[in-house]
Amino acid sequence: MKGKASWVSHCFDEIPKENKQFDLLADIDDEGKKADSLVISLDLILPDDLLERILAYLPIASIFRVGCVCKRWHEIVNSRRFLWNLSPVLAQKPWYFMFTSSDEPVGYAYDPVLRKWYGIELPYMVKTSRWFVTSSCGLVCFMDNDSRRELYVCNLITKRCFRLCEPPGLRFCDYSALAISVDQNSTNYTVAVVKSKQVPDNYFQWDVSIHVYDSVTMRWTTTVTEMLTGWRGGDESVICNGVLYFLIFSTGSFQENRHGLVSYDLTTRSPVRNLLTRGFISVPCSLTCGRLMNLNGTLAMVGGIGKQDRQDIITGIGIWVLENKKEWREVARMPHRFFQGFGELDDVFASSGTDDLIYIQSYGAPALLVFDLKKLQWKWSQKCPVTKRFPLQLFSGFCFQPRLEISP
Repeated sequence: MKGKASWVSHCFDEIPKENKQFDLLADIDDEGKKADSLVISLDLILPDDLLERILAYLPIASIFRVGCVCKRWHEIVNSRRFLWNLSPVLAQKPWYFMFTSSDEPVGYAYDPVLRKWYGIELPYMVKTSRWFVTSSCGLVCFMDNDSRRELYVCNLITKRCFRLCEPPGLRFCDYSALAISVDQNSTNYTVAVVKSKQVPDNYFQWDVSIHVYDSVTMRWTTTVTEMLTGWRGGDESVICNGVLYFLIFSTGSFQENRHGLVSYDLTTRSPVRNLLTRGFISVPCSLTCGRLMNLNGTLAMVGGIGKQDRQDIITGIGIWVLENKKEWREVARMPHRFFQGFGELDDVFASSGTDDLIYIQSYGAPALLVFDLKKLQWKWSQKCPVTKRFPLQLFSGFCFQPRLEISP
């Protein structure tokens, strides 16, 4: 609780010093004088179960604040029963955590409902600028970028963390992609790591392997080991409806597009061969970069649209969803007035999302653009308080669901 309390004090506004209560006053006596006042707080009248139901409808930020009001409320919002009963009541919009390319595990999380930024400190073992990050249903998975050996699954709100055992396969690889999927009913989770390493002295051939962790068995299994010709793996992947999707990149000029997508059904957990033949999906157009995300069971991709004659020049940003496992449908294209300032060379933005919200952020500025898939509406967030420490420092971030009841 110590770490949680200190986090609350930095995240949210101070609790008002006046603790206003609703009081029941005794009636005035016959002489017009007030009788001895009988002051009864409604807080004492309400039973725990009714108070829990009332508090459960508050936003996450408010739940932390009421936990600081008194001992009883603190015990209620931290009780196991309250946390488990939150699930069917509390439907929180996803937050976006923004940070700079530094070794300090601190940043700000954006709440789209209250349109506020909250200062958050990540678990002490995580350094944001050197870690891969992925999230699902309230849990965030981190993997270190140096050795690819350290993996943690965390709840950023409660600060509960669990370290996974080291994944199998090559300890040092050229590219790694990380994905996590949480079952909302059982809260069991699956973590997938796609490793890619160049065959010595052959840039066109790459060894690709898929490693899957099951939180029930607490073990890794290697389901795919294959050599790709003309393609390599990258660092972008997501799990959607039990299927692992990851982007691959062309290693030669003979491919029509620089990017491709590969799907692998995790529910089978059986080794496969000819991954490119069985699971290859073409991208919708020439892309400079792509970001994959799971939006309520629908695979979505945010991509930088490249010029026909210069695929490394970005001319716009589009959003597509995958239908029938093979066909892309464009749902939106960023208006030019929003696209200005993102830059024009290759990979210039970070993007992630869940539910109906997609966040897009320029690496060069702390501005955050929010796209509501249900309303098909673009909107800037409030300005993030994060600042640069030196001119060339970059900004980045990731999306996660703020939930209290899920633990790794």
